[in-house]
Amino acid sequence: MALTRAEKARHTRQRMLDAAARLFVERGWAGTTVEDIARAAEVGVQTVYFTFGNKRALLKELLDTVIAGDSDPVATLDRPWAREVIDEPDCAAQLAHQAAGARAILRRAAPVLEVVRGAAAADPELATLWRTNQEQRHTVQLRFAQALVAKAGGTLRDGHDAASAADIALTVLGPETYGLLVYARGWTPTRWEHWAADTLVRQLLP
Repeated sequence: MALTRAEKARHTRQRMLDAAARLFVERGWAGTTVEDIARAAEVGVQTVYFTFGNKRALLKELLDTVIAGDSDPVATLDRPWAREVIDEPDCAAQLAHQAAGARAILRRAAPVLEVVRGAAAADPELATLWRTNQEQRHTVQLRFAQALVAKAGGTLRDGHDAASAADIALTVLGPETYGLLVYARGWTPTRWEHWAADTLVRQLLP
């Protein structure tokens, strides 16, 4: 069956995103041009510009896509895995779900997040993108922490409240920690997930 025009456009868009992801990770932000992306995706340069506007906008859409796992306009906290975290009645099980969710996202997104973080030092717009991503991750962890505090009867370990619990989760489940242990030290994602869940339990639960 022949593809519709809309389906062809979606396939082409995804091909450009896939090419950009590969090149950004391999060559870095500065080392990748729009021309490189067009060539790798087998499209014209003007197709890339027409679709995304510029290289920064392409990277932003790529980041949104790899974090979500799809192109659906659904906020993180409205996604099934996040609802499962919030609705889980057991505190330790909630933290295990948080670690599992972070693992699933970071397996896709950590390399692209590292591209953004690395480019942020030299590009003000990408610095803003990196800060926005950090703020979004903190917002998610704060909502999870609020749910955890409620389940724990208002008492977490060492007097932590929702704000400091979110800070701890942001650090333990962040791409920096994942990248250090999985990419630099050779841990498997499964080992990282188990360590992260155990660390959160030890840090936060009475």
